[in-house]
This record gives sequence, C-alpha cells and structure tokens, in this order.
Amino acid sequence: MIKKRELTESHVLYDLMSHKDVFPFVRHKAYSHEEYLFLTKQTMEAEERGELISRTILDEWQNPIGTINLYDINNQAGFLGTWLGKPFHGKGYNTMAKEAFFQELFYELEIETVFMRIRTENIRSRKAAEKLPYVLFANETRPTIFAELNRNGKKYDLYEIPKDLYTFHLAKVQSEQTNEQVLEA
Repeated sequence: MIKKRELTESHVLYDLMSHKDVFPFVRHKAYSHEEYLFLTKQTMEAEERGELISRTILDEWQNPIGTINLYDINNQAGFLGTWLGKPFHGKGYNTMAKEAFFQELFYELEIETVFMRIRTENIRSRKAAEKLPYVLFANETRPTIFAELNRNGKKYDLYEIPKDLYTFHLAKVQSEQTNEQVLEA
C-alpha cells in the first residue's frame, strides 16, 4: 500500500499530480517532469536528514498513485500531506494509505501527534478527515498552531491525530473483529 519514495516513479506521479483537481492541493508543486524529479530527490534527501517522512501510495498492483508525507517534524509531531491521482479518488485508497502510514509513524518512528491543515475550501479533504474516528478538530484546542497557520487570514482548519486516540481506535477495531469471530464460531 505504501513504500519509500523512488526516483523511478516520478514520471507517473507527476502526470497524476498535474491534474486540475489535484494540483491546487499539492504542497510542493512542480511544473515539469524534470522539476518533479528534482523535488522528489530533495524530498528523499530531507527524509535522510530526519526533516520529513515521505511514502509513495500504491494501488493493489503496486503502481504509484499518489504520495503521503509527514512534514515539519518537531517534538515528535508533524503535518500530514497526502494526494492521490484523480482516477483513484473515492475508492478507499486514501484511508488505506493513512492507516499504513500511521502504523509506521506511531509504532516504528516514534511520532506522537499528526496534524492536518486542510484548506477551508477543500471540502473533499475536510469530509475525509472528519470521517476518521481518531481525528480531533483542533482549531480551538490548539490555538497557537491554528493562529500560526492562519496568520494571513483564515485559510485552514486544523485537525489532530494523537497516537493514544489512534491506538484506542485500533484496540476497538481488533476487539470488534475478535467478537465477530467468536460469534461466527
């Protein structure tokens, strides 16, 4: 579902990213294949320095379909950035990629909090975030971060995923699955 970034997938990802429904919401924009290749190389180098964590999202045939990233890592927290190519919207890939990424972040890489800043006009992303049972709306609970994101006028809503709430969600899901298996037996 996700894997470390590779330069070889840059052409495919650039073509997917450049779609008019995707491009406005991508954090690091590239205007050519060559520029995207350069940005991918910079991303991989930044990960080696511990500044971010970046993964390629794959479909069930291991084809690259988007990226998922944790930016601005500080004090075991960072900001999530994810995008999928237009043909893959609404098919559940985003949720599956987030689940795999959160598993890695929280239980392998010692991240404690994931923040999401979502543009107020990005209704698709806001609805997707609000569907997740482990996401907190954080405009009021994290006023300093919210104010910093919107210092030039309100553009973003802030969401938070704390490791403990995510862990509670996993325990609940596992408990429900165990109960279903007992009932089936």
